Amino acid sequence: MESQLPINLEDVVYHRVVEKQRIEYKATWNKEISEAVMRSICAFANDLFNMNGGYIILGLEEENGGPVLPPRGLDDLDIDRIQREITGECKRSIFPEYLPMMFPEILDGKTILVLWVPAGDTKPYQAPGRTGSRTFWIRSGSSTIEATGDLLRQLMEQAAKTPFDDRRSLEGRIDDISPGLVRRFLADVGSGLADADIDNREVYRKLRLVVPVNGEVPRNVALMFFNNDPERFFRYARIEVVQFRDERGGDLLDERDFSGSLPDQIASCLKYLKGICGVLIRKVPDQAEAEHIFPYPYGAMEEGIVNAVYHRSYEYPPEPVKVYLYPNRMEIISYPGPVAGVRLEHLQQGLISPAPARNRRIGEFLKDLHLAEARGTGIPKIQNKMQENGSPQAIFDFDEDRTYFRVILPISPRYLALQAGPNSQ
Repeated sequence: MESQLPINLEDVVYHRVVEKQRIEYKATWNKEISEAVMRSICAFANDLFNMNGGYIILGLEEENGGPVLPPRGLDDLDIDRIQREITGECKRSIFPEYLPMMFPEILDGKTILVLWVPAGDTKPYQAPGRTGSRTFWIRSGSSTIEATGDLLRQLMEQAAKTPFDDRRSLEGRIDDISPGLVRRFLADVGSGLADADIDNREVYRKLRLVVPVNGEVPRNVALMFFNNDPERFFRYARIEVVQFRDERGGDLLDERDFSGSLPDQIASCLKYLKGICGVLIRKVPDQAEAEHIFPYPYGAMEEGIVNAVYHRSYEYPPEPVKVYLYPNRMEIISYPGPVAGVRLEHLQQGLISPAPARNRRIGEFLKDLHLAEARGTGIPKIQNKMQENGSPQAIFDFDEDRTYFRVILPISPRYLALQAGPNSQ
């Protein structure tokens, strides 16, 4: 069986790049499970927090929120019949009509069925409640629950707001999507779809890169991730790095722009920063290995820049991601500030924000590439990397009007002392 899942199967099963609460495991398929699956499909499609839905895996039992291995599998059932039944149940049960994408896969020699349930384009959706009447369902953590009260109000408000990265492009054409970049992405994430002998347009459909409007047109995310010049469609969709000679920023030393597809921007910018920031090597008495001291830990730089690309707006204002290098700090700035609902104490305490994400598709692709962290873990990772490097804690801030978001990485005092010479130690 040729895998056509547009993500690495094991990355989904073991929730390596997909948050645990976005995955449901079902041991088999029967009428009782069918009813629960319809409710969860409805909830994932409603996608209250813009996490781009989730996955339902049939043929895997669940224990403590994770899969029981080896898999039970669906080999004793007719996998084609199950897919037909799911299609029929969705048409009967979910309103407006919604169909998940279904992928039969082989895991440890057993057949399983992966349902990818991305955010729907015509939400909010309803499915039968436990009393038979139609109900709005949403995800709360790892559970599917009825949307009532304030949650129902939020769902109704959110339904009319498709994130910009998931909207159809008003200017792009299918030919603006680079099949080479798409296939490279699939290979990088370990998807079996990378080598599938199918038409490029079918690959785009399986990745949900296109929208059926007067034929097909690309979604914005397709032109951000899979076009070599996204600035043609999104002004200032690039990263600028500016290096200053003094701490006040009055004496410009160097300036570089990093363009190309979003993952290429990130890779080339990080390569440049790694090259100019350097490393100092210190011999340690009575120790064979020398000590490597970095001005800024690579993991903190990477996370800060990835988060800026992930959470910035590509709609407004027309500003690039900016990286400012001063003698005593690095500042990573994106525009505008965080979405409503994110508070400064969330950032300072490393708490998971309850607010919807701004760019659900960009975030998903970055996670597939193991660049972005799971929801809410990026800031703790930055602080951990700073601590491991012996650096002061990073500082996060934004203004009252939320016009910008800034990450400040103070330079390592040990790096500065070693750079100044032995008399300063």
